[in-house]
Amino acid sequence: MDYNYARRMADMKASEIRELLKLTEKPEVISFAGGLPAPELFPIEEIKKANNHVLDHNGGQALQYSTTEGYGPLRKWIAQRMNAQLGTSFDGDDIMMTNGSQQALDLSGKLFLDEGDVVLCESPTYLAAISAFKAYGCRFVEVPTDEEGMMIPELEHALKAEPDAKLIYVIPNFQNPTGRTWSLNRRQKLAELSAAYNVAVIEDNPYGELRYEGSFLPSIKSFDRTGNIICTGTFSKILCPGYRIGWIAGEAEVIRKYVLVKQGVDLQCSTIAQMVISAYLEQYDIDTHIRKIREVYRKRRDVALDAVNRFFPSDIKYTKPEGGLFLWIELNDAVDTVALLEKCLEYNVAFVPGNSFYPNRNKPNTLRINFSNMPEDRIEEGIARIGQVLDV
Repeated sequence: MDYNYARRMADMKASEIRELLKLTEKPEVISFAGGLPAPELFPIEEIKKANNHVLDHNGGQALQYSTTEGYGPLRKWIAQRMNAQLGTSFDGDDIMMTNGSQQALDLSGKLFLDEGDVVLCESPTYLAAISAFKAYGCRFVEVPTDEEGMMIPELEHALKAEPDAKLIYVIPNFQNPTGRTWSLNRRQKLAELSAAYNVAVIEDNPYGELRYEGSFLPSIKSFDRTGNIICTGTFSKILCPGYRIGWIAGEAEVIRKYVLVKQGVDLQCSTIAQMVISAYLEQYDIDTHIRKIREVYRKRRDVALDAVNRFFPSDIKYTKPEGGLFLWIELNDAVDTVALLEKCLEYNVAFVPGNSFYPNRNKPNTLRINFSNMPEDRIEEGIARIGQVLDV
C-alpha cells in the first residue's frame, strides 16, 4: 500500500551508522558503541525481593492504572535527592515520571517546538536528542564548546542572532558525547542568559551521579530565578535501564503542560516499575550501590585512557572525563571515522563516529568510545584493535 505519511517522515531516515552498529550484537564484537551500563552491576536479587514485596503488599495497586504524574513516594524521593545534591528546591509535585529521560526530550519537543523553531545546543551534542527534537521540524544552532562547556560569548551571540529561539539543550555533567563537565561560572551564566532572553533550558542530567573524581557541582537550575530551566533525570544509569523510568522536573505550571502532552502519548509510566524502584530505595542503600558502580567505571575509564595513550597515534586529542560513560577522540584531519568503523568491524570492534553528534556540520575525524559496558581486558584489547587499524 502507498501510505500517505506525515511530512515529518520525509526527514526521518535510517542512519547508516545505526545499520552498521547492528553488527555489534554479535558476541565476538567488542563494542564501545552504546551508552550501556554494566549488566553484572544490576542489583538483581534486591530488585527481585523489592518486586515480591510490592506484589505481596500492594499487588492490586501495582498492576492497576495510575496517575500521569507518577507514583507519589517516588516523586518525593527524587525531589529530595535533587535538592540535596544539586541545590534545587523541588517538591514531589514538581516531578513527572517519564519512560526514561529520552521521553522527557520527546515531550519537550512536543511542548515547545513548532515547525522552524530554533534549538540552541552544544556542539557536539547527544544524538538521540537531535532525533527527538528534529521530529518536530526544528532548526538547530550549534554553540561551540570547550573544556568548560558552552562558550558563553558565542551563546549570547547566537541568542542575539536568534531572538525567537525556543530551547537551549545542554548536558552539563559528563556530557554525551564528549564527557566534559561545565564549570560553575558557565552554569551561572547560562541561567542568567536564559532569564535575560526568556528562553527555556532543558538541563539533561543522566550521568550526574557517576562522578569518579573532583567535586559535585550544583545544577544550572539552582541559579534559576525565572523558572525557565527544566531538569531531566533517570534511573537507567544508577539502577537499571530496563524499567525505563526517568523524570522531568520544573515549575508547577510547566509540569502541568507536560502532563497534558504525556496523557496523549501513553497516559502513564509503568505503575509496578515505579513502585518496585520506590520499594528498592526504601529497603536498600542506593548510595552503597552507586559507590560500587563508580569504582568499577572509574577503573574502566582509566584502562581506556591508558590504552588510548598507548595504542592510538600521538597526534590525537582526547577528553579525560571526571565521570560519566564516554571518551571523545579527535583524530588527524585526514581520518574519516565512518570508513574507520567499517574497517574496525572486520576486526570485531566498534565505536560511534563523531558525525552523528553534530546536527548541522561535519567532523568526520571524531569518534566516541563508551567504557562502562566492557570488562577491562576487553577494553584494552578493543582499543588496541582500533589502534592497529589506524596504523595500517
